[in-house]
Amino acid sequence: MKQNPVQLAVFTMIMIALTVLPAVAAENQDMGGWERGGKYDRLYVPSERDSFKGTLTGFKEVVPFPGMSPGVAVLVKDPDGDVVTVHLGPKWFVNPDETGLKKGDRVKVKGVWVEINNEDVVIASKISRGDFFEYKVRLTGDGKPFWTMTKEELDKERSQKRD
Repeated sequence: MKQNPVQLAVFTMIMIALTVLPAVAAENQDMGGWERGGKYDRLYVPSERDSFKGTLTGFKEVVPFPGMSPGVAVLVKDPDGDVVTVHLGPKWFVNPDETGLKKGDRVKVKGVWVEINNEDVVIASKISRGDFFEYKVRLTGDGKPFWTMTKEELDKERSQKRD
């Protein structure tokens, strides 16, 4: 059966839309307050990066600012006995069961200290355990969150060796 030019044009436009729209939708995804350059993201100043060691005591859900979608944090007991809340990222990106971290792990946290809701917390860039394991959530250089990266950028970052 032969198609007329109008049918062919309509078919072509539909195929283009089905190919392009998912990419545009992902790019414009509502990140629930976790977007690059948003109020929360602007708190992370890479030049202020710091680190500390401690013992992971658990995970908890956090909502940094009203209206944000929930996030995931770890609780880390520092050598002084203080428990520090360390933000990892949005719950829709960070699954505690897939981080490779568990209660009792001795960890080193790298990130930026900030004050949110009158509490000193750390927005993490990465958490390492021992010499061979790390869980990264931001780029070291500019602090770009992994959840804002394209699939290709994320695959490239995750395939690189530890610095």
